[in-house]
Amino acid sequence: MAAVSTCYISSGCNRSPHSADWGPNGLICYSTCHAIAIYQPQEHSSDVARVLCTLTGHKNKVNCVAWVRKSHPTDGDECIVSGSVDTTAIVWQKEQGQYKAIGTLKGHTGPINSVAGLTVPADGGLSSTFVVTTSADSQVKVWRRTGKADYSLLQTLSYGTGFALDVALTVIPKTNIPVLACGCDDQKVHLYVLQDDQFTKVISLHGHEDWIRAVDFTTDDNGDLLLASAAQDHFIRIWRIAQREAGDDVVRMVKELSIDEEIKMRENTFSFKGTSGPMTFALSLDSILSGHDNWIYSVRWQPPEVTDSGYHQPMRLLSASMDKTMILWKPDLDTGVWVEEVRVGEVGGNTLGFYGGMFSPRGNAIIAHGYQGAFHHWSYDKVRESWQPLVTTSGHFGAVQDLSWDPSDGQYVVSVSLDQTTRLHAPWVKSGQQTSWFEIARPQVHGYDLQCVAVVHKYSMATGADEKVVRAFEAPRNFIQNFCSICGTDLNKEQQKEEAKNRPEGASVPALGLSNKAVFTEQKETPVPKEEEIQAHPNDQYPEVYFQAVNMTKPPTEEHLLQNTLWPETQKLYGHGYEIFSLACDPQGTVLASACKAAKTEFAGVILYDCKTWTQQGTLEGHSLTVTQIAFSHSGQYLLTVSRDRTWVLYKRRDKDAAESEPLFSKMAATDKKSAVHSRIIWSCAWSHDDKYFITAARDKKVLVWRRPDLSSPGGATVEKPVGTIDVGDSATAVDVAPVQLSNNRYIVAVGLENGSIQLYTWNMTDSSTSVWKAIDQLNFHHLTIKRLRFRPCLGRAGSDQTDEAWLQLASCGADHGVRIYDIDLTKV
Repeated sequence: MAAVSTCYISSGCNRSPHSADWGPNGLICYSTCHAIAIYQPQEHSSDVARVLCTLTGHKNKVNCVAWVRKSHPTDGDECIVSGSVDTTAIVWQKEQGQYKAIGTLKGHTGPINSVAGLTVPADGGLSSTFVVTTSADSQVKVWRRTGKADYSLLQTLSYGTGFALDVALTVIPKTNIPVLACGCDDQKVHLYVLQDDQFTKVISLHGHEDWIRAVDFTTDDNGDLLLASAAQDHFIRIWRIAQREAGDDVVRMVKELSIDEEIKMRENTFSFKGTSGPMTFALSLDSILSGHDNWIYSVRWQPPEVTDSGYHQPMRLLSASMDKTMILWKPDLDTGVWVEEVRVGEVGGNTLGFYGGMFSPRGNAIIAHGYQGAFHHWSYDKVRESWQPLVTTSGHFGAVQDLSWDPSDGQYVVSVSLDQTTRLHAPWVKSGQQTSWFEIARPQVHGYDLQCVAVVHKYSMATGADEKVVRAFEAPRNFIQNFCSICGTDLNKEQQKEEAKNRPEGASVPALGLSNKAVFTEQKETPVPKEEEIQAHPNDQYPEVYFQAVNMTKPPTEEHLLQNTLWPETQKLYGHGYEIFSLACDPQGTVLASACKAAKTEFAGVILYDCKTWTQQGTLEGHSLTVTQIAFSHSGQYLLTVSRDRTWVLYKRRDKDAAESEPLFSKMAATDKKSAVHSRIIWSCAWSHDDKYFITAARDKKVLVWRRPDLSSPGGATVEKPVGTIDVGDSATAVDVAPVQLSNNRYIVAVGLENGSIQLYTWNMTDSSTSVWKAIDQLNFHHLTIKRLRFRPCLGRAGSDQTDEAWLQLASCGADHGVRIYDIDLTKV
């Protein structure tokens, strides 16, 4: 067993149609940034919903993913196909418990926007796997793999100046002949059948009045092939493809759901060469479904149910739309007209609808993914006879810039992102079950990209964004109650710690505002004005989204996260001339330090704020460009800053018996252009747990260890050379040191790189001149720049009642939208 294992992965789904798929194996694959995540959803109360792993191989955003199906409807291959903006598709196969890329499909000249895969057994020969990819280059390409050979391009379908938006693959019933459907921007669905190793067009389906966004096949119990198509015209059409004997001419009667009159349509027939002779099929429009009032991005048939006699195909169809709803359709038993069985979705909020919806393999659960990268999970409750929301994974849908642990006992992690949200991640402690991490609060939903965060104490934090203001927040009562309930913490003890504070119940965002407004339970009653006294106000057209206190025993759903988990904003801290870039708070929670983007010395100062009064305590000078990171020593006596100007500055706190007129922090030591060892931007810095050393990491691929000067006077000191150095092979963008010292005076150092990998080392000084580095492990789970690494401030694993000194946890975040937490087994280090 390795010394490091993954405890938690959080990353949102990409904001594009066809970016998630639920396979027959019960797992969901979804695209996240440039990678594919494998997610195990919660299907039973005893299940743990968690992301199992991520697959990296693409060089740009992944637009679409799909499980490769087998021709038998209840089978599923352990293969995934993904399509990317980098114009390639990759086929992944599970081998020895891990997914590996077995084929990279190159040939498109534009981004790939939809994929489909199907494995078809051959009569007495090797099975063939077909993969279809569609691209913005107006081409649909068909790839084939026979047996274990490599994938080869079988055919290219060109649409001139148009393009296909979705594709679906299946086989003609009772045969092994593949059929392909392409939904296109010409408002038609084009059907192709494999003939002599080429897909030949047999018919085009007319009727939609806008771009066709989704198509999906199924086979009913009568052996007819059903095709559902959905478009931007807000309608869904169900087409029936039934085998006919030559010469048959039948008129089908089709009922349109939104119109009482019947529409007479003559069947269109087409023929092709089958395995035992010519085959004739009749295609007719079976139904038109009207219920959505915005673009429909997804239609999915419920998977077939396995029975003793084979399998049964339930007649249920799931559609997802930008109108923020999913509709479950089924035909009425008496009339055969398709009607809504249930409609689920978001109520309120600031989201923009759903990009896709999926059935579980057993059809008893549905999941949608939306504009903000979140999943919305509902499961049918037989006792209540209704669809109930379930706990599901969530994550940022933009680059995660910074994170911080709860400084008191490391019970949660807060992250901030360019998606303009602050998210709080914590372990869900459930008796008798495995502890699992979830997002349990979204303290800030902002209007600017967030850049940095500092947790002042357990229930207070400050954030900085692309604005000149630092904002401070305090946790409301409802959050503390739910936090204790979800994380297994004693509420009485927490309330005793915070009893002196008159906390509001929650928070809401005022109309057109950026500040979270406190909401108290005891509101003063205001007299109702007479009708003639009421005057219209411009703000009345922008109603506020009011907070509602909810007592939770499990992590909240996306709807609750958006509206009911905000923290009230308590302070705005001014003083900077440009956008805030870095924040840090001393471990005692008394001083907050902030820095902004700076191209001149006059703006590169670090402003200090008193965390009780929120007044400025002074400005620290010393840099000429942006201060990229600030780090307080564990004792709070020293403050270290690193900058784009390639230097670091060390400040010392004034003594307790010093006069109040003296500066709170004074410059103690620094490097300059002559003494600087780093030749590129210094991105990160960290202190050893005993404050004897500090470490700097820079773009010059070097990580340096410096001994803290032992001086009592603040008059600037001669900078010694670094006592430890290592070339990490790539730009070092994040560094941290574990809060523990191992045997033989070894320190654990984590280094994050620009290529997304994390390198773990042990480091120790054998004597005054020799430094020893030893690699522990290399984690390649991120695939873009690591933005921050933070060790849990105490030993053990969050969510455990007892401190286990054999374990340590490390949190990481990166430009790949991911937040991860790793368990480190110290007995193996």
